[in-house]
Amino acid sequence: MSSVIGKSVTRVEDKRLLTGQGKYIDDLGTPPNTAHAAILRSSYPHAYITSIDTAEAEQVTGVKAVITGKQVKEYVKPFSVGVSAPVHYYPLAIEKVRYVGEPVAVVLAKDRYIAEDAMELIKVKYSPLKPIVDIEKSLEDDAPILHENVGSNIANNRTFHYGDVDKAFEEADTIVKHKYFFPKYTATPVETYGIIANYESSENQYTVHANFHGPFVIQAIMAQALKIPSNKLRIIVPKDIGGSYGIKAGTFPYMVLMAVASRIAGCPVKWIEDRQEHLSASSSGTDRVTYIEAAVKNNGKVTGLRMKMIDNVGAYIRAPEPACLYRTHANSTGAYDIPNLFIDAYAVMTNKLPTGLIRGYGGQELYFPLERIMQKAAFELNLDPADVIRTNLIKKHQFPYQTASGGKYDSGDYEKGFELALETGKYKEFRQKQEEARKNGKIFGVGLACIVEPSGSNMGYITVALTPEERAKSLPKSGCAEAATISMDPMGSVNVRISTTPSGQGHETVAAQIVSEILSIPTEQIKVVAELDTSTSAWSIASGSYSSRFASLGSSAVFYAANKVKNKLMKIASHHLQVDEGDIELKDGAFYVKGHSDKKYPLKRAAGSAHWNPLSLPEGMEPGIYETYYYTVQDAKAPDENDLINSSVTYGFVADMVTVEIDPETGEVNIMDYITIHDAGKLLNPLIVDGQIFGGLAHGLGGALYEELVYDSKGQFLTGTFMDYLCPTAPEIPNVTIKHIETPSPITPLGAKGLGEGNTMSAPVAVANAVSDALKPYNVVIETLPLSPNRIWNLLTNSEEFSKYKEVNV
Repeated sequence: MSSVIGKSVTRVEDKRLLTGQGKYIDDLGTPPNTAHAAILRSSYPHAYITSIDTAEAEQVTGVKAVITGKQVKEYVKPFSVGVSAPVHYYPLAIEKVRYVGEPVAVVLAKDRYIAEDAMELIKVKYSPLKPIVDIEKSLEDDAPILHENVGSNIANNRTFHYGDVDKAFEEADTIVKHKYFFPKYTATPVETYGIIANYESSENQYTVHANFHGPFVIQAIMAQALKIPSNKLRIIVPKDIGGSYGIKAGTFPYMVLMAVASRIAGCPVKWIEDRQEHLSASSSGTDRVTYIEAAVKNNGKVTGLRMKMIDNVGAYIRAPEPACLYRTHANSTGAYDIPNLFIDAYAVMTNKLPTGLIRGYGGQELYFPLERIMQKAAFELNLDPADVIRTNLIKKHQFPYQTASGGKYDSGDYEKGFELALETGKYKEFRQKQEEARKNGKIFGVGLACIVEPSGSNMGYITVALTPEERAKSLPKSGCAEAATISMDPMGSVNVRISTTPSGQGHETVAAQIVSEILSIPTEQIKVVAELDTSTSAWSIASGSYSSRFASLGSSAVFYAANKVKNKLMKIASHHLQVDEGDIELKDGAFYVKGHSDKKYPLKRAAGSAHWNPLSLPEGMEPGIYETYYYTVQDAKAPDENDLINSSVTYGFVADMVTVEIDPETGEVNIMDYITIHDAGKLLNPLIVDGQIFGGLAHGLGGALYEELVYDSKGQFLTGTFMDYLCPTAPEIPNVTIKHIETPSPITPLGAKGLGEGNTMSAPVAVANAVSDALKPYNVVIETLPLSPNRIWNLLTNSEEFSKYKEVNV
């Protein structure tokens, strides 16, 4: 049988999805007497709730219950958070609202229409408070305080010193510094949040069906909030999730809310989020202010960095925050050999939607200032940005490479990838074309970005939010465990159960490819079960679909589980063939004695023996074929006393080159070509890989040019529909060229690394660098995103150099 790992196999999931046979949360049957929920939300960004009158709503025919925060508080306690600040966060506002869209009451009725109508009859009186939405103003002494018991708006603050930063800056030939702002934007999956919850009083158990994809450490957080043992909270994730891009990790407060609503009403509860709710009250990425300074030699070599990063986590810090600050901690210096690093990290709270996981999580916020400062260094030293990148890239012979902050880059050839990007994009030729264009009144620019793409989060990284002294008071946290279970029935057919909760990434296809190759059977003989049930599935706190962890961790669990099955079958075959295991080999669905093609034992017969004739098995062997494997990586250790942490398992590489033309009359940015080079180790399925890259790139381009969750200075939300919150669609996607190099990871058994988030991290700054390059003659500085026509036009209008240029060229 030929190799199938690494081949562009079409997805097994697609047939059911394209024929309308997918099983999403809204496709699941609801139990009898299910109530449908509508949520009343705050229209105030910051206010005390003085009274809630639900009487009129409760009288509406078909309404089963109207629930307020005071009722919910009887059954839950605040969600635990990973910081020492005593932030009290409930799934329903209790006495105070802190952002527009915060849930205030829930109406349960026999259908959603009745629930929505009754909701409008609830009368809430508020006592408004002054809001705060600006990141830096939230730190001022006279800023409105969101959580009085905390005493400030700072949810977390840590400082980190690696190497000799002061010496690096003292010996620098020049210091390049700037302030950058990365905006708040979100993910917009076609399917919104969906939950079906049922409280069973006889068992004191909550069963919650939800399109939640992990991380499943949050299962324990939910159980703790519900004040029950964790085995009394059963979470069932459907086979299909209609996209997420990280954002559906934010379903968990609503899962708890609907679970409690079911308990109060005495019936199952179903809630499907609408699009306005999703934009205003689901979750988002953080907006971040970064002050960055680079110690630079005259040849462009960066010897040290200082960064002050201030993340806005919204009205409440909630799990997994402040992880956005620390997920990329190990790769804080990116693809560059920079030995000295200082970080001052803040997570602050403002009157905005709370934040959480999103595709690229922390990467786009990190690389925007880092790659901008590399270009700025080149400009100030009058060097080619490509040469500055070359000077600083980690060299091939340095791998495995340890970063200043403790990351262990497993493999790579960054120079090769970068040079391939320049060659593919014809960098030198474009520079010549750019000069000609300027003579003809056109504005061309080229942007470069090199980033490291972390995958497979080490669960210990979040504890970097605590000081070493605080960490010492509890058990260390480490690892990245993922599980897979493989069984073979009496007829030789195989079931593979994964706990990676896919949301469109093709996990079923790749898992089947791995098992097919290891067991030497066709993929048609393999069924992959993607549903996760916390009561029956093998899973860990790290399980789920996030951090691009399937290729590095999920596939590895499948690989080892399949080998456990193979080894057992081999023992059975060698026993029946009466030869040593080393004398047989598996091919084409049968075990053969080496050198004797006539002596074979079919795989199907070995499986049949394990089920139908257990007494024929080798002495001491258990009947049946059912194997589970939990995989983790030894390098995923807890942070040490010096705050060194390898925050991810594997580290890929992305090199981008993007060319743009800017319309001087409208400010519109037109992307001419986008070149992206990826090194994700061994590619398990190149067809799926390129699909994931396109998706990540589209999301990154959205952040670069279109998407932003906008609030006015009074805390009112301004982008609550797709009329105002712009997303790229197919016509906006430019010409894209994708190429790969492969430096297999020595850590994972298949040599694979995660991918799919890289261009979400790189595209915003690659485009920004291209625009900055185009507008360099006019002294226009790009400090924030998105680069909308209006923003570019205003920048050009305020440029004296551009005004002179127009006088000459009009």
